[in-house]
Amino acid sequence: MRAIAREADVSTGNAYYYFSSKEELVQQFYETNQADHLAACREILDRETDFTARLLGTLRALIDLSAPYHEFAARFFKYAAEPSSPLRPVQQGIEPGPGRGHGDVRRADRRLVHQDRPGTGAPSSRRLLWLYSLGVILYWVHDTSPGCAKTYRLIDRTVPLAARLVALHRIRLLRSTMRELIAVIEDIRS
Repeated sequence: MRAIAREADVSTGNAYYYFSSKEELVQQFYETNQADHLAACREILDRETDFTARLLGTLRALIDLSAPYHEFAARFFKYAAEPSSPLRPVQQGIEPGPGRGHGDVRRADRRLVHQDRPGTGAPSSRRLLWLYSLGVILYWVHDTSPGCAKTYRLIDRTVPLAARLVALHRIRLLRSTMRELIAVIEDIRS
């Protein structure tokens, strides 16, 4: 908080006036980034109807918006990834909803790709896409290539695969396999 106050050119006491803890400040960071991401994706979501193009656009926008924080990300994410850390962007047991903290970020992120897209909003598909986006972010955190070119290449190469997985969920014959995959993920989480 002292470093933040110094950068903002305010006293530490003033910084605590706006944010009572670093956890509250980090939560605001998550919410602001989520709102910025939604705004950045609005054009592609309004223009594109193809699911693959929408997913590609939203993931590329996420990395574009995150670029200024790349140097900071590795230090930050070591705390964000710690299961017991209050700085995690998604907390177990926190239900999404207004004013309920970290769940808001996750819920908004899941709506981003599925907005106005009948048939793609199945909870299991959303969960797979959420895990996929976390994997992309983790890769980005460790990407040292110029301009994070390897992360963009990862997105470009894997989005078609992710879109096919979502499409497979809609095929009656393969639904049970997808349900089993989700059950494994849920079992591991609990």
